[in-house]
Amino acid sequence: MPRYKDESLACWGNHPRHDCSSARPESWRALDDALNDDAHATRIARGLGRSYGDAALNKDGAVVRTERLDRVLDFDERTGVLHAEAGLALKDVNRSFLPRGWFPGVTPGSAYVTLGGAIAANVHGKNHHAEGAFDAWTDAIELLLPTNNAEWEPRWVSRDDDPELFHATLGGMGLTGVVRRASVRMKPVPSAHIDARYQKAPNLDAALEGFAGDYAHMPYSVAWIDCLATGGDAGRSVLIGGDHAPVDALPSVLRAEPLKLEPPKRRRVPFNFPGAALNPLSVRAFNALYYRSPRPERRIEPAHEFFYPLDAILEWNRIYGKKGFQQYQVVIPFERGAQGVRTLLDRSAKAKAASFLAVRKAMGPESEGPLSFPMPGWTLALDLKQTTRLDALLADLDAIAIEFGGRRYLAKDASLTREHFRAMYPRLDEFMSVRTRVDPHGALSSSLSRRLGLDP
Repeated sequence: MPRYKDESLACWGNHPRHDCSSARPESWRALDDALNDDAHATRIARGLGRSYGDAALNKDGAVVRTERLDRVLDFDERTGVLHAEAGLALKDVNRSFLPRGWFPGVTPGSAYVTLGGAIAANVHGKNHHAEGAFDAWTDAIELLLPTNNAEWEPRWVSRDDDPELFHATLGGMGLTGVVRRASVRMKPVPSAHIDARYQKAPNLDAALEGFAGDYAHMPYSVAWIDCLATGGDAGRSVLIGGDHAPVDALPSVLRAEPLKLEPPKRRRVPFNFPGAALNPLSVRAFNALYYRSPRPERRIEPAHEFFYPLDAILEWNRIYGKKGFQQYQVVIPFERGAQGVRTLLDRSAKAKAASFLAVRKAMGPESEGPLSFPMPGWTLALDLKQTTRLDALLADLDAIAIEFGGRRYLAKDASLTREHFRAMYPRLDEFMSVRTRVDPHGALSSSLSRRLGLDP
């Protein structure tokens, strides 16, 4: 039997922190043993812990850490279909396959995300408006499901084989089964670099106009936004867009080996910053400096710099101090999106909620999963330091989002109430029907599922 150990765990936001019993199986047999351990009534799978809130925590219960189950099982060079274990991280996918001319169809803002985590959160990236979320690139998932005799049985699901369970799993936050392996499609790319574009927008209206213009036609686009700017500068942004650079667009020094990976330069935050270091004055100064910093309108840059800029700073979450932070991410439908985003930014600015990492982007078609986050609209993400007043502010922001027809991303959530959750996800009953069918006794459970009333 794998050895469980008691430890205090948090996810990337370092808030909340819960006491859990965790095990790290290194084989399928050890994974089965961990799931069948009858000392724990509930368990939840956890990859690299890059969800922000409490989705990969199980207070006073078991957490099965799958990051050592990370083998590539097969890859089809003709179709780009990757068959791998759930613990395989995107950083290792990129290291192995980008030099061969393949890249994930969808990648979030960090490469420290496992395939299982990407499925559970149905992650999206800078190309959602053009190419959808992770579900659009997922062909099949092997789940381990609890049975009446306390054993866990494997079952492959796909769009053709139990489509309700397949779609409920993508975005289901690990509550419809433990992902053991999956088949996902990669896409061919001509180089390991991005032809990137940058444009300053002096206010929110100019940023939205830029997104409706050239940036709407770029495969990848996102905007950094100064959420503390007020008055005529409110919503000022730096628009960022690009595409995989063709060989003939590369500098001559790179054309001989266009797929060669440049080793990323990484630094580490060695300790938690003092709580007072991050305040409206320091963040306002950083935002002004970032906005005014000279940058070329167009440049060729390594893929890892474009997709994962924060991965260059290991343990950057320590910047927010020992109490941690919450990332607040919502999507507002396009019809009222500009007004909704403006209202959210105004409320955040009035509260002097300091966030130097604030992003906005356009999202495309809604996913089929009942708990999937994406839908057509504008998404806004704010990183906010944890304080005694933060949950009250986020509840106000949730009420604004609901007023404008929006919803919050569960992979980033640590404070959503059941009332607001149900208002944001009208297909919740569909999800609960599938969840009750495959796990009627609630063997899978997390701190998030109990907070939101998602257990059978």
